[in-house]
Amino acid sequence: MYAPRKLAAAFLGTCPWRRYHRRHMGISVREALSKVHGSTKDIKIQGWVRSVRAQKEVLFLHLNDGSSLENLQVVAEPSLKNSAISFGSSVEVRGTLVNSVGKMQKVELKAEEIRVIGECDTKDFPFKIKEHHPPEYMRQFPHLRCRTNAFGSLLRIRSEATAAIHQYFRDNGYVHIHTPIITSNDCEGAGELFQVEASNRDTAPGGDGEFFGAPAFLTVSGQLHLEVMSGGLSKVFTFGPTFRAENSQSRRHLAEFYMVEAEVSFTENLEDIMQVMENLFKSATTSLLSKCPDDMNLFFKYVSLGQEGRLDRLITKKFIVMSYTEAIEILKKVTDSFKHKTEWGCDLQTEHEKYLVKHCGDVPVFVVNYPFDLKPFYTRDNEDSPRHTAAAVDLLVPGIGELFGGSLREERLPILQSRLETRGLADTYQWYLDLRKYGSVPHGGFGMGFERFLQCILGVDNIKDVIPFPRFPYSCLL
Repeated sequence: MYAPRKLAAAFLGTCPWRRYHRRHMGISVREALSKVHGSTKDIKIQGWVRSVRAQKEVLFLHLNDGSSLENLQVVAEPSLKNSAISFGSSVEVRGTLVNSVGKMQKVELKAEEIRVIGECDTKDFPFKIKEHHPPEYMRQFPHLRCRTNAFGSLLRIRSEATAAIHQYFRDNGYVHIHTPIITSNDCEGAGELFQVEASNRDTAPGGDGEFFGAPAFLTVSGQLHLEVMSGGLSKVFTFGPTFRAENSQSRRHLAEFYMVEAEVSFTENLEDIMQVMENLFKSATTSLLSKCPDDMNLFFKYVSLGQEGRLDRLITKKFIVMSYTEAIEILKKVTDSFKHKTEWGCDLQTEHEKYLVKHCGDVPVFVVNYPFDLKPFYTRDNEDSPRHTAAAVDLLVPGIGELFGGSLREERLPILQSRLETRGLADTYQWYLDLRKYGSVPHGGFGMGFERFLQCILGVDNIKDVIPFPRFPYSCLL
């Protein structure tokens, strides 16, 4: 008797519908390019025309469907030329896949039929053939920029990075949690929240606009919900959208972005959390270099020269660790170089973070044990003197500054309760105190900005160019 997995495999391998479906749906450009021996007849490929070159005796098309950076060359008789075939038009091509006689490609599609699916007015189309379009220009057309080589590569890399991050956590025994987007908690305590209300106040209970009966917001972090889940599942993570109502037009801020967050129970050492951060970064980066070589090379060649060598250093060197106090002492020696002051007790600014990384040879730097007053209520108190610090850590990386932020969480009920009462939050976070009453354990966790990770590994200057639809003040296109 078949096990379920074998039964499914047997069905998919023999099902006549699957064979019919496969034949009539065709194959991708990526699949076609991987066929390097002999010829394959009756091939159907659909995609967008990247270039057209009509000669007296032959017609050449370059076709791309988004599955690969490399185009597939189509060779056709001049009689198949159609005036609607142009740069940007979508077509369906049927023919035979053969070894190419040219040196630029291994295979090509010898067309027997070309059908135009959708015409493209090349005069009005905002992207022109063989023309370099700067990111600022492309950003004006979020509905079309996926047609360009650079953004197509970015989206494939982004997809693969998502899979690599999930794979790392899966391989290391973490459970994926879908944390809510709508929440009543301000996790960071910074007040930079988007409030959620019913658009029609009459549909809300009581007609006051408070659909949930209490103020609700778009989440700034899934951490508190992860802490709940780590109380029964030990190692959990989430990967989803987060929101900040921060009025910033900088190159490193978005109103909507993606966060990777993890929580680990039964750990009393900040070093354990730091090791997970380092391993995650190196594992995901190594996976991208292995699985997206062509797309990564496009960025190395045209976006950030020398980035490949910098990445090699990031994944082979052991990350450096220094205390916040040590970092301040380093910064004080060059204090005239900064716009912001560098005294003990001040938060590190981006200019400070970038300098510390350069000072350490462009190797990522963990800064640990920040001043207690700089950190949220849930951060574990180191109970040290004369300078009061918290068990918190930031990972700083070249070109970006802070990429990860994490801490041990305060698991001691009396200390946490006293802190919440002092801040007037005891009633709001009674449920959080309950976690400490019923089987609490030492635990900690971190968050990583996904778009900043992509910026770091690709050398992209502006965070708006590593997300499909950037949201920032005065801009919400589509």
